[in-house]
Amino acid sequence: MNTLQQIIGSMNKEEVRHLKLFMGRTNAGEDRKDTELFDYIRLHHTDYDEGRIQQKLYGDKDKNALYRLKNRLLEDIGKSLTLQYVEEQDFNQVAMLLILARHFFSRSQSQIALYYLQRAEKKAQAAESPELLDLVYGEFIRVSQETLNVNPVEYIKKRKANREQLQSIQEIDDVLAEVVYKVRTTQNFTGQDYKGIENLQKKVASFSKQKTSRQSTLLRFKIYQSISRILLQKQDFVSLEKYLIQTFEEFSKANLFGRNNHETKLQMLTYLTNSLAKNGKHDESLKTAHSLRAAMNEYGGHLHDKYLFFYYNALVVNYSQKDIRKGIEILEEAKENAVIQKLPFFIVFIYANLSVLNFDDGNYKLAIKNLVKLTMEAGFENLDRSLRFKIAVAELIIRYEIGDFDFLERRIEQVKKEFSDLFRSRDFKRQQELIGILSTMINTPSVRRDKPLLKRIQKMLEATGSKSAAENDIINYNNWLSTKIA
Repeated sequence: MNTLQQIIGSMNKEEVRHLKLFMGRTNAGEDRKDTELFDYIRLHHTDYDEGRIQQKLYGDKDKNALYRLKNRLLEDIGKSLTLQYVEEQDFNQVAMLLILARHFFSRSQSQIALYYLQRAEKKAQAAESPELLDLVYGEFIRVSQETLNVNPVEYIKKRKANREQLQSIQEIDDVLAEVVYKVRTTQNFTGQDYKGIENLQKKVASFSKQKTSRQSTLLRFKIYQSISRILLQKQDFVSLEKYLIQTFEEFSKANLFGRNNHETKLQMLTYLTNSLAKNGKHDESLKTAHSLRAAMNEYGGHLHDKYLFFYYNALVVNYSQKDIRKGIEILEEAKENAVIQKLPFFIVFIYANLSVLNFDDGNYKLAIKNLVKLTMEAGFENLDRSLRFKIAVAELIIRYEIGDFDFLERRIEQVKKEFSDLFRSRDFKRQQELIGILSTMINTPSVRRDKPLLKRIQKMLEATGSKSAAENDIINYNNWLSTKIA
């Protein structure tokens, strides 16, 4: 899917309405091929057929006409979205003011240009944004060479003072970016190199002592981002819960939350919901999840869709411990939600969780049915290979509970063959051992009387790090094995 299709497919009704009005103002006429193309792509953005729309708009003529139309439509969409959201963020407003300033300077109308530059400076100062102020001061210094109305010395001093704070923010951003990238690419928090984390901790401690860090809203938010990432990396959910409750209360009392940093508020509530769930405080976690849902509707709900998955995930995580049937009901509701359906990991979230909850509820037929649905989805083959391996191991466990040992024996050999590379890897010793235990279990008349098997199971349960490793299982191997020897 190309960029034009992706953009059109993601546009909401308000954005479409704004675009149609924009195109009507800028390109009036009855023969509106751009509108026809837009409507066709919006209806067929997932199954777009270039040949069909080519024939409809231009027949057998040269395709260059269609390419030009697509490029013009892409530009019009960009301009329409820019106009629609120019007031949405401080960055957008300052950028617009700088564009206007440059425009009037290019036409030798310096007084008007300076008016817009001064407005840009006030807006950037109000937003406590050193990055934007650096751009504004740089523009003042540049135009001072063209007019006597600007004293460059004044703005050189301002830029130097501003850059001290900007440098501090950029330093912590650099280290934070490395930490976040490592977290996202490794997909788990255990066994990581903590050099970056320790470096970030030192910087946070240093900045926290600075007077400016207590006065600057922006830096306070940066410090929050840093500390929360550190605690997440270390999986210290007890400390994270305490820190989030304290910080959220401080930020709320100081009225630091607003439209421009609303996503940080939603992020904090999401982190707190998950931390409470990790710490077994499910009622408090659900209460916080409802606060998250209410906050998602603030400011016209412009971030509602982005955080809807996290809300549903919080409900499922908690009800999987409190009320399995309720958790299943929530998943069935989420399955029908158009926003959730657009997520690339939709199939894993829905079907994997439905499988696990039905398994925990003792409904093994529904558990296997949902897991099979997951493996048959078109996007399943695009999932990470290690995740597909873990899903296959979960299937083996469910098959064991169903009692179809002949099929299970054949399926074990298929899994070994399909994931032969992972089956030999040291990183998947846990899955290898579980499959080995399963192979023995289907050939023994009594697990509880098979002493070598019991010893093998006990060894796996007592393995160092098995508790943290179990959190990455689709079905918790430790919990399941424990039921077989109890």
